[in-house]
Amino acid sequence: MTNRTSRLAPSPTGALHLGNARTFLINWALARQEGWRLLMRIEDLDGPRVKPESTCQTLDILAWLGLDWDGDPTVQSTDLDPYRDAMRQLSRRRLVFPCDLSRKEIEQAASAPHTGEHELRFPPGLRPTHIGENEFTDEARSYRFLVPDEVIRIDDAFSGPVEFNPHFEVGDFVIWTKRGVPAYQLAVVVDDARQGVTEIVRGEDLLASAARQGLLYRALELEAPRYCHLPLVLGPDGRRLAKRHGDTRLITYREAGVAPQRIIGLLAFWCGLAEQPEEMTATDFRDRFELATLSGDPVIFSETDHAWLLGRHSSS
Repeated sequence: MTNRTSRLAPSPTGALHLGNARTFLINWALARQEGWRLLMRIEDLDGPRVKPESTCQTLDILAWLGLDWDGDPTVQSTDLDPYRDAMRQLSRRRLVFPCDLSRKEIEQAASAPHTGEHELRFPPGLRPTHIGENEFTDEARSYRFLVPDEVIRIDDAFSGPVEFNPHFEVGDFVIWTKRGVPAYQLAVVVDDARQGVTEIVRGEDLLASAARQGLLYRALELEAPRYCHLPLVLGPDGRRLAKRHGDTRLITYREAGVAPQRIIGLLAFWCGLAEQPEEMTATDFRDRFELATLSGDPVIFSETDHAWLLGRHSSS
């Protein structure tokens, strides 16, 4: 074992699907190849979307696939004090401010509309004229982080060097919510820092988030981890794999009698480890996987893939 640490961090907002499984499998394989410590963290702060039964199901499914981790799983919601401490620290530095504006009000004021499917840029003109010290309280109120106009460089282990300017992309983003819990960007920084995480392996849809998190690491005087952002699994329409592409949940395949070796075999095929899908264990995948040979193109989940998992011949 080395002093390097990674983590698997599922969110119990639904069942794991094939895209999640591919990212987790690669993360696990890299950790076991390199001798990293690998932690399990349940990120359950997403309020109404959290489904309590999903936590046990997720851990069970990952173990069924052949993945393991070091130590007992941790659950974000069991202790909110570290997030509050971080907010107080940012508040003392006058880097956060309360914001009660609605999405509609922000959209009306924004010079640029959507930066993503669900995200609006917060215009600088909506900032308060004065940001005082110790603005943060534990009340259920939204707080935003004051984002500087600055280019942030991320040296990604897979994507290479990339640059973002969150000031123009999202503006002052929310780091504390009206539900009295931290937003994702703050929670992940605090958790990774306190757990000693040095290696983050996740989907490339979160690549831009690395820049925002970099700002928070610096503001909290913490050392940022190394990142590895992987291509996503997409549906035939080129959009991220989701319910609209049918039922690709691992639990559904397991209940249909699909063996874990068949799931791993498809994921291995997607990673270029075989010319055609073939049954494989997680250990086989670990021994054969090489990040350097992984394609940078997204994976397109097809009806042929689905048919192979079920042991059928596709008509396409």
